[in-house]
Amino acid sequence: MAKNKKRPSKIKRILQGERAIYFTIIFILLAIPVCNVYTKAILSSSNIALEQTKSKIKDQESINDGLKMEISELASLDKIQVIATENGLTYENSNIKVVTSE
Repeated sequence: MAKNKKRPSKIKRILQGERAIYFTIIFILLAIPVCNVYTKAILSSSNIALEQTKSKIKDQESINDGLKMEISELASLDKIQVIATENGLTYENSNIKVVTSE
């Protein structure tokens, strides 16, 4: 008669180390897309801030150009003569002295 031998079951048992490896792989596979979306969101917000700053710079440059034009207009000789005559001042070439640097 043949003896009834118990055969070992073919079910493989997952070891603790294997579980940790599987968990780590699954975690990495889920973390990569999340990190990708996060970095793109940060980049997008940085680009928006950059465009706003560029817009502010452009606006300030146009204001500066307008002020430069106003300064030039107010510093013109004709404007100075008009203001001088309004305040009772006269313009005489004999009183003007030219200073040169050597």
